[in-house]
Amino acid sequence: MIEEPFAVGDSLLHRRDARVKIIAACALTLVVALTGSFLVAAGGLMGAVLLLLGAQLQLSLVVRHLLAVNLFTFFLWLTLPLTYGGDTIMITSGIRLSLDGLRLCALITLKTNAIVGTLLALLCTSTIASLGHGLEGLGLPSKLCFMLLSTYRYIFVIQQEYQRLLRAARLRGFVARTNLHTYKTFSHLLGMTLVKSWTRAQRVHQAMILRGFTGRLIPLQQPPLTGQDYIFLLILLSFGSALTALNLL
Repeated sequence: MIEEPFAVGDSLLHRRDARVKIIAACALTLVVALTGSFLVAAGGLMGAVLLLLGAQLQLSLVVRHLLAVNLFTFFLWLTLPLTYGGDTIMITSGIRLSLDGLRLCALITLKTNAIVGTLLALLCTSTIASLGHGLEGLGLPSKLCFMLLSTYRYIFVIQQEYQRLLRAARLRGFVARTNLHTYKTFSHLLGMTLVKSWTRAQRVHQAMILRGFTGRLIPLQQPPLTGQDYIFLLILLSFGSALTALNLL
């Protein structure tokens, strides 16, 4: 199963409805992603920090996720200042750094951390199942939501089936090497995994139909939106509107 460590908790954000968090996350990330202003990007980052504090997430896990994302921005810092062009400054030995490239790297770094922090605080504090039902509650086609939920559920079954076939091959003396026999073996393993997945899907579908399945997964809990959810959404949308207005100045 895909681990969902951030979805476990009892903070203010954990108690909010998934539909509210999806709307807020889309609004805030869209504003930050489209801006070219350092002030707006910094404001989005400050908002993400406040949301992370409100979510009371484990600091080490948050830092680990942010480090993984900033690994990609690190490569931008290595390349863009040398290749972007525009106004340059001489460093040493004929190496010139682009001022516009440095500004762009700084802006991308601010926006990346702001967006990732916002998504961690808002979306990762809900389970995949609640997000899928939340998307359906917001009007997304039920078939797409069903595909999301069923894929999340049965991708692990496919992985277990592949691991079972791989163990069976190793018990028969198979050792992976860079030769034609290894390539054929892995192609056969993938083919058998697809075949077994197809037959498993047919059995699951038949079992669901026998239990009254009509094409829609009904959640076990369907709590209505509360006043706190509406207030939370209003605050975040107001913050997003403030960032938008600041971007237009």
